[in-house]
Amino acid sequence: MSKPLSPTPHSQISPPFPHSQTLPHSPTIYGYARVSSKGQERYGNSLQDQQNQLLAAGCLPQNIYHDSYTGTSMKRPNFSVLLELLQPGDMLVVTKLDRFARTAADGATLIQSLLQRDITVNILNMGKADNTPMGKLLITILLGFAEFERDMIVERTQAGKAVKKSSDPNYKEGRPSLDLDPLTVQKFREKQKDHTLTVKEICNTLHISRASWYNYLKAIPAS
Repeated sequence: MSKPLSPTPHSQISPPFPHSQTLPHSPTIYGYARVSSKGQERYGNSLQDQQNQLLAAGCLPQNIYHDSYTGTSMKRPNFSVLLELLQPGDMLVVTKLDRFARTAADGATLIQSLLQRDITVNILNMGKADNTPMGKLLITILLGFAEFERDMIVERTQAGKAVKKSSDPNYKEGRPSLDLDPLTVQKFREKQKDHTLTVKEICNTLHISRASWYNYLKAIPAS
């Protein structure tokens, strides 16, 4: 009489998906929109216009991120979140380059960093930036515009300095020296630390900008 088959020990049964395995990432199309003012609606840059274009380009509603800011704030918290989410094989879609970059140089730098992560960038009014010949051509054009921008900035700066020198014999290049004495800076620094005054209140009192205040803090050693 043959022996009955022994049951296979539970520890020897291979699970269908071992814990050590992870499912392969499915490439995702993400969209990003940005608005800075209500007046942009007349130029086709309203949030709704951008979202409609992103949806038509294949983005799902839950994969569209957007930010809105004014001229007083350049923070883009949702764009930062999106950059962290992007994985190799994904695609980032924007309607125009200026939706995620202030200049061609910013755009070229960001696109290159994303391509290094194997992430494609699709700028709807320009084309796809990827490792294809057409994608590389787009990047080359952006880099050319970036160099043009830098040259124009240098040219305008030099022209402005020349005009200033011709009209002001006392003109000196460089930032003006900090003229607040260390004791004053230290006094207001303590008021900021103990929350007696905010940075805005300090700047209003001293008649300086926030940037100047932080320059003072850097120039004066902490006590």
